[in-house]
Amino acid sequence: MLLYKQKKNQGPKGNRLLISITVLGSAGPIRFVVKEEELVAAVIDTALKSYAREGRLPVLGSDLNDFLLYCPSAGSDALSPFETIGSQGARNFMLCKKPRTEKMEDDGSSTEAITRKGTGNWKAWINKSLNLKISSH
Repeated sequence: MLLYKQKKNQGPKGNRLLISITVLGSAGPIRFVVKEEELVAAVIDTALKSYAREGRLPVLGSDLNDFLLYCPSAGSDALSPFETIGSQGARNFMLCKKPRTEKMEDDGSSTEAITRKGTGNWKAWINKSLNLKISSH
């Protein structure tokens, strides 16, 4: 008969969830354990730190205010940063970068335009270098 030692400083635990967060544009999901009562903002922060620690691409940054967390089974609205992660009843989520908006002034009027920073540059370089014509003999 085996006797197990109990850990002394083990307080009451909340329910824990193993969640999967798919980052848009990344190879695969990030998986980690969170408490059911943890806020969505804290989960986004943990996901960004884990993503950076693993050295994944594309590089996302670390500002959690630039990202939205979606629950695919709950509809098309992003989760509020102040709600708990366990309130959705789901374990699969998608992390997306917020679209950047800049105000452009043209003739005194201001309009908003969605900008894409740094996308396509490497693709253009690859296409250009692959399309080099090789002369035949």
